[in-house]
Amino acid sequence: METILKLNGIHKEFGQGDVLKGIDLEVEKAEFLTLLGPSGCGKTTTLRIIAGLESPSQGRVFLDGLDVTDLPPEKRSVNTVFQNYALFPHMNVEKNIAYGLKLRGIKKEAIAEKVKAALKLVQLEGYEKRTPAQLSGGQRQRVAIARAIVLEPSVLLLDEPLGALDLQLRRQMQVELKKLQQALGITFIYITHDQEEALNMSDRIGVMKDGLIEQLGTPQEIYEHPQTPFVAGFIGQTNVIPCEIAGENEIAIGGERAKVDTQGFATGEAALLCLHTERVRYGAGEGISGKMVEQHYAGGSQRAVIALKTGQEIVAISQSEKPVLPGDEVKVWWQSGMAALVREAQP
Repeated sequence: METILKLNGIHKEFGQGDVLKGIDLEVEKAEFLTLLGPSGCGKTTTLRIIAGLESPSQGRVFLDGLDVTDLPPEKRSVNTVFQNYALFPHMNVEKNIAYGLKLRGIKKEAIAEKVKAALKLVQLEGYEKRTPAQLSGGQRQRVAIARAIVLEPSVLLLDEPLGALDLQLRRQMQVELKKLQQALGITFIYITHDQEEALNMSDRIGVMKDGLIEQLGTPQEIYEHPQTPFVAGFIGQTNVIPCEIAGENEIAIGGERAKVDTQGFATGEAALLCLHTERVRYGAGEGISGKMVEQHYAGGSQRAVIALKTGQEIVAISQSEKPVLPGDEVKVWWQSGMAALVREAQP
């Protein structure tokens, strides 16, 4: 695949320490990459440096093989869609989308054709004469995207563009955004703190924490094989359980043994077992000993809290487990390959 964007050793200091502490990243052409992390992790600062809205304190930005670190935003083949959409309230949809083309001196006939094509892509044909005030939140978001893509950028940056929408519309727009990106063949770099958005839309996800990318991989890799305790706890609802490597593909929790892939770990080494709540099974049989703390209906599923012999409480979300009374003893297990191990401290 062809690399369209490259960040080399990006640092950014704002006077109270580094916000970015050394970002190295390569993004492929036509890729949907999401930078995911909590507020303050540095994802928006990274996006602003790519856009040219901020200058790095250290490091270089390459776009289409060219060093653009010192170029202003208008000289970069990049466009940004912000959460507030930043539409001109006094302009109708057609004029909002055409604005950037007019600034470039494009001929009137060509502008009309490009605007028409953009409206078709975002499914807003017939809305040309409406003002932003006459549109729903989802429609305004589409206009903002149309205004960005009509300029045919190499990279489209999206800074939490669905954050202002309600849950149902946000999920609908996730599907539409992914379809649009595939139809355009443009590289999307998407910023969010919402893991569901990241998992649903991305080709790859970079999970950020404290100015660094903790892990970069496909949604499946990030979800199934976290590499750090932070990633394990941030993606999905995850039980993180201290354990010890008891042998090949075997761990010990409170003196009891269980099966899990131990590749890369040595016998006797301390580790953390990362087990998603929906992967936990419990009841009679073989497994790790526990005691039911509470079990209750949670809208189509059951949520159980189980105390292990070590004293740690874990959560299980299931649809078919039999009712268990608080205080009853249960065994806890999981299917082979449905849990992962990480080290407590990363080098």
